[in-house]
Amino acid sequence: MFKIIEKNELNPIEFEIFVEAPRIAQKAQAGQFVILRIDDNGERIPLTVVDTCSKKGLVRLIFQVIGKSTADLAQLQVGDSLLDLVGPLGKATEIEKYGTVLLVGGGVGIAALFPIIKALKEADNKVITILGAKNKDLMILATECEKYSDELYLMTDDGSLGEKGLVTDAMKAIFAKEKIDTAWAIGPSMMMKFSTLTANEAGIPIFVSLNPIMVDGTGMCGGCRVTIDNQIRFTCVDGPEFLGASVDWDEFINRMQQYSNEEKVAANLLKGGMQNGKA
Repeated sequence: MFKIIEKNELNPIEFEIFVEAPRIAQKAQAGQFVILRIDDNGERIPLTVVDTCSKKGLVRLIFQVIGKSTADLAQLQVGDSLLDLVGPLGKATEIEKYGTVLLVGGGVGIAALFPIIKALKEADNKVITILGAKNKDLMILATECEKYSDELYLMTDDGSLGEKGLVTDAMKAIFAKEKIDTAWAIGPSMMMKFSTLTANEAGIPIFVSLNPIMVDGTGMCGGCRVTIDNQIRFTCVDGPEFLGASVDWDEFINRMQQYSNEEKVAANLLKGGMQNGKA
């Protein structure tokens, strides 16, 4: 059992938890993830390792409530335990001194971007970061990202924080004035797709971290398969990072929607249960 030592509400739909998992805390690197299960009936949920504290044996995880399983996870409190926590999984980000790097994060994807920002800065890169969200209330980890960034740009859809616009608007402005050696983008699928197109137009290699449907995390089930350079790859063992230009984005986005009907049914059941609970 993996005990929750600390829990914080970042906003009404996003939470962070610090979980006691000493062996994972000692081994996890930037870009890697874990898969957790709340109980015997729980769905397996993949989450990026945001940070670790090897001395205390803690793993920091951030998640967004988007369905029944994450809603159940949000109900757990300090002192409660997870039944399973497996990791670290996936290949770590290749951290080295590239020169000037651009990091682009959107929504809850910022949680996955943060450890890469931190690691690249510690490797003595010049780090330029762009963070995007729908509004100021949904912007997460801005202060922590700023700590490890030489420049930080905030973009919101409604202009309530930073500049009004898309992360790709900020990317174009930066490319016009700065030589970027390598870039990363993590966030919603469409954001990563268009960030890739924007970087490609500027001739800059950009890595993305894919988040397909995942079950076992060992490459056995095939649920997380993606097409990279016209070949089948499994995100859990071959990724989660790939060059954005190599990804078949149309296939990836379509596959991400394959259980949309089932997700709607689960969401309606959850909503009905909450209403009955309030009654």
